[in-house]
Amino acid sequence: MCPYSPAFLPFHFLLLVLLSSSIFLPLFASTHDYHDALTKSILFFEGQRSGRLPPDQRATWRGDSAFSDGSQAGVDLEGGYYDAGDNVKFGFPLAFTTTMLAWGVVEFGELMPPDELRNAEVAVRWSTDYLLKTISHPGVIFVQVGDPINDHNCWERPEDMDTARTVYNVTADRPGSELAGETAAALAAASMVFRETDPEYADMLMAGARKAFDFADTYKGAYSDDPGLKAGVCPFYCDFDGYQDELLWGAAWLRRASEEDNYLEYIQNNGKTLGAEENINEFGWDNKHAGINVLISKEFLEGQVLSLESYKGSADSFMCTLVPESTSSHIQYTPGGLIYKPGGSNMQHVTSISFLLLAYAKYLSQSAMTVNCGNITVGPPTLISQAKKQVDYLLGDNPMNMSYMVGYGSRYPQRIHHRGSSLPSISIHPQPIACKDGSDYYTSPDPNPNPHIGAVVGGPGDDDVYKDDRADFRTSEPTTYINAPLVGVLGYFVANPY
Repeated sequence: MCPYSPAFLPFHFLLLVLLSSSIFLPLFASTHDYHDALTKSILFFEGQRSGRLPPDQRATWRGDSAFSDGSQAGVDLEGGYYDAGDNVKFGFPLAFTTTMLAWGVVEFGELMPPDELRNAEVAVRWSTDYLLKTISHPGVIFVQVGDPINDHNCWERPEDMDTARTVYNVTADRPGSELAGETAAALAAASMVFRETDPEYADMLMAGARKAFDFADTYKGAYSDDPGLKAGVCPFYCDFDGYQDELLWGAAWLRRASEEDNYLEYIQNNGKTLGAEENINEFGWDNKHAGINVLISKEFLEGQVLSLESYKGSADSFMCTLVPESTSSHIQYTPGGLIYKPGGSNMQHVTSISFLLLAYAKYLSQSAMTVNCGNITVGPPTLISQAKKQVDYLLGDNPMNMSYMVGYGSRYPQRIHHRGSSLPSISIHPQPIACKDGSDYYTSPDPNPNPHIGAVVGGPGDDDVYKDDRADFRTSEPTTYINAPLVGVLGYFVANPY
């Protein structure tokens, strides 16, 4: 996520679209085209690509960028995705993005139309090709490319970048277990995506996953504890919640992808130390606890590994917080029914939690199990219904009567906080636009000239109001980790529109 502060321009521009709080549109007022939404949610990733673009690039307003990334350190770090509306490649959220894209294909890929399954696999591979580069040198993992402070002080297209492409890395002396653990999870999950179609590549991904996990487990520590790294990754993607959850998360994915007992034993022997008994109802790029519980529960539910039963208990507890009818303490919802967590970029919580609802519903269905929420028993249909309410809100069934996905529906955000989208395309305006020369576009009340199709913005506040303000990055900026869980969710609803 990226604020932009043009030093010489006051923040006088604020475009308000006011909505009376008395207006409320009931949920499920319309039938959505989940196929169209799925297509666009995947297309979004093409607009986030870094490096030289392929001939079949569909987001044609983009051009080649950052193809010399890594040269400062004498390595090849071309490729990957820009995390959001800026031009930095932050490794921690990028790895999580990859894990969630892959998990979506693993769980729901068979439900996707063939063309979209292929596109989803391409999106995964664009990221895993880059992640393999980050771990290709002995004793080091590259965690980021780009100086975020300098980058965020500019408003320029990725094709025009003239800010420092600083390379950040972790080593045995400066560990980064959260980054390495998430990279292990991403590569292991992705190996399952390609296991049948490209087994050689899947083997390469699994080898990389093992390597990254061994690094994470051998050299324990948080990357943002190092002063040099902290200056580059904070305050944007600091490790706020510790690295222990990523060790457990990485081990869980290696266990699922390899079915090897040594990773099961790791979970059994280290789970308590790594916080498995901490009932934390969070899931996102920094905190993996709820996702860990859902993922590991699968093995208990389907394999009856009794030592893992506590993970089901924690997963059940989390699901109960999402069911308003239960007596459990509940997650916050807006008056219009949207999951809400303060801090900005709220749609990341909406999409990731919706994914967990569907994944857990699938695991429960396959084992004929339910969830005891005290006063009520909850089955898969209830969890699916909760996920559908969130997705339908995102797609337009909300008090603003607008979609929060660019290009979907008749009304959607026009002024997203995204450099490439808000500046003239290099194909139309080939002359460079320097660092501060883009400021007039930043403050312009006009819609972005390049609609970033499929981009899902941070979304409305706790009052269900969205202002479509480019300067408010907390609400108007898209991120890869908002879209990544949504791909699997939409894949499910394409086949099960109800």
